[in-house]
Amino acid sequence: MASNLHFNLRMLRYLVALDEHRHFGRAAEACFVTQPTLSTQVKKLEEQLGVTLVERHSRGITLTQTGTAIAERARELLREAESINELAQMHQDPQAGRLRIGLIPTIAPYLLPHTAPALADRFERLRCLYLELQTDPLMAAIRSGDVDMGVLALPLDLAGCDSHELFVEPFLLAVGADHELAGQRVVKQDVIADEHFLLLEDGHCLRDQALEVCNMAGGVNEDEFRATSLETLRQMVAGGAGVTLLPELAVRDQVSDDDRLVTLRFEAPEPSRTVVGVWRASHPRGDLIRDVCGTIMDAVPGR
Repeated sequence: MASNLHFNLRMLRYLVALDEHRHFGRAAEACFVTQPTLSTQVKKLEEQLGVTLVERHSRGITLTQTGTAIAERARELLREAESINELAQMHQDPQAGRLRIGLIPTIAPYLLPHTAPALADRFERLRCLYLELQTDPLMAAIRSGDVDMGVLALPLDLAGCDSHELFVEPFLLAVGADHELAGQRVVKQDVIADEHFLLLEDGHCLRDQALEVCNMAGGVNEDEFRATSLETLRQMVAGGAGVTLLPELAVRDQVSDDDRLVTLRFEAPEPSRTVVGVWRASHPRGDLIRDVCGTIMDAVPGR
């Protein structure tokens, strides 16, 4: 016999918020409603479905096994509903609405000062939301629909995705001002043989790219130290702890000149990384994202 269900997307959104926050107050705050409103709607959802979704106890709340499974399915339904809304909006005004753009940490702070204003000027009715995620989580967010497009560096597993090359970014060698190479302007890659390389921690694609260059040139990775950011690497090199590779944009847009640090270009062919825009192949706003990629390309300095 068919069930007479009357739950709505709002109820499902409240359940997903509870799954994420595991607290009625924080979930209500995230949904911009009062706690009694959220609690009442979740209770109505339980009554409609005829199952217990949330276990309430003195230490807080937990979702039942059924509640967790339904919350996961609800996420898919909410994403599909948003996709339907975006599709309708696209037909009304392809360049309006919201676009969620994810960038990896070694690109975001150096690219956004150039591209965010350009996108705001080019797409006046488009609201761009920017997120910073490492490569694997960002690709997962693109595939799940939580992010519309990402700005990442190759190589990538692009199965199920479309991509657009944005720019090729050379790497520069960063050394301390007292380093024996500091007086040179251009160096060969083999000069870094036997140098101690400082790298980012696991999870950053730049770590793998720099490590490849380091190994090809015969350098030695200083494995006892792994930085969480390019700025930390910059400070360690300036302090004489070793050398590293920095992307050109990170050098060009250095917040403050540090006379303790010197950056050197490599002879051709320079080591580099290719930065691309990536989105789901089935994304309903693929044409808009291609236009966004074109604007990003035009805004990159020196290109």
